[in-house]
Amino acid sequence: MFKFYLGTDSLTGKPITTTRRGFKSRKEAQDAMNQLQLEVYSGTYKKQQYETYQDIYNMWVEQYENSVEESTFVKTIGIFKNHILPAMGSYKVDKIDIATCQKHVNQWAKKLKRFRMVKSYAAKVLDYAIKHGYIDKNPFTLVEMPKKRKQIVLDEAEFENFYEREQLIKLLQSFEQQDNLMVFTIFHVLSYSGMRKGEVLALMWNDINFERSEIRINKAISRGKDCQLYLKTTKNGVVRTIKMDQTSMSLLSKWKLQQSKNYLAKGINTSNKKQLVFSNKYNRFIQPVQTQKWLQKVIDKYKLQPITTHGLRHTHCSLLFEAGASIKEVQERLGHTDVKTTMDIYTHVTKKTKASTIEKFDAYINSR
Repeated sequence: MFKFYLGTDSLTGKPITTTRRGFKSRKEAQDAMNQLQLEVYSGTYKKQQYETYQDIYNMWVEQYENSVEESTFVKTIGIFKNHILPAMGSYKVDKIDIATCQKHVNQWAKKLKRFRMVKSYAAKVLDYAIKHGYIDKNPFTLVEMPKKRKQIVLDEAEFENFYEREQLIKLLQSFEQQDNLMVFTIFHVLSYSGMRKGEVLALMWNDINFERSEIRINKAISRGKDCQLYLKTTKNGVVRTIKMDQTSMSLLSKWKLQQSKNYLAKGINTSNKKQLVFSNKYNRFIQPVQTQKWLQKVIDKYKLQPITTHGLRHTHCSLLFEAGASIKEVQERLGHTDVKTTMDIYTHVTKKTKASTIEKFDAYINSR
């Protein structure tokens, strides 16, 4: 590729450049640049009328970066890099038609579960091209979305990513036996608060009110550029304060004292109010993947039912319902902005009721 200076914009006074890509060798790129230079100096150069999909993407992505969270931006450019640009990057935007878009959507549908999301992102670039006058319409709007046929699975147990009450008790007892107070406290708080993993790992001591037994949840850790962890708002931007039980608060108090001793031995002062509640040996963010490693180790050792760290959030939700909490109470505690998310978990609890329905019917019919 090469970038070439074309002069100065009469409106802004800023330099104008053009970028050309896709050459197979340095010599081929040099020859093309020499030809372009000749056209500019002789006055025969005409700006390319149509840009490629890649060119439009390069303009769009600069604006997009300023409109979303850093973690969202990183995931998005990954989707373009892995799926969209390899397929469409070299196309002239004015030549992209419905058949072309349909072909790629069909290809994405065959190999990707979330192909609808990929199609949606691919269409955003063409929407941007419309706004800037490169094309008149977006062919992605007329694409027919493939429907994947559901496969019938026989003799295979359904994986339910949540625990019953007795299973949760057994899990926490198992963690307690590991003699690692920080890890035990993390999983106890996850189970008793319903917090997201990223929210728990972002907690600072000034977020915890021991007098009122409350935790204020206003941030989470996420992965940004160069795979670095950083603090961001909660998933839905919702700040919430939740009440906690005395056992959880006692554990947190005990861990706070232990943490202070551990780091004091390393010459680290943890009295700062912004001190992380849970941190690694360098007093930095714990890698989110680490929680699943701790969890899997205990599951394997004690032969417990498989569950993910996020499954403990579902567990807290379903057990709240079993304990008699209302849908509104659970929604607010877990920070769901959409009640549908809460209701989806509520269906797990109602399965137990459904299972006993026929027994009640049979008992009533046969009673005398």
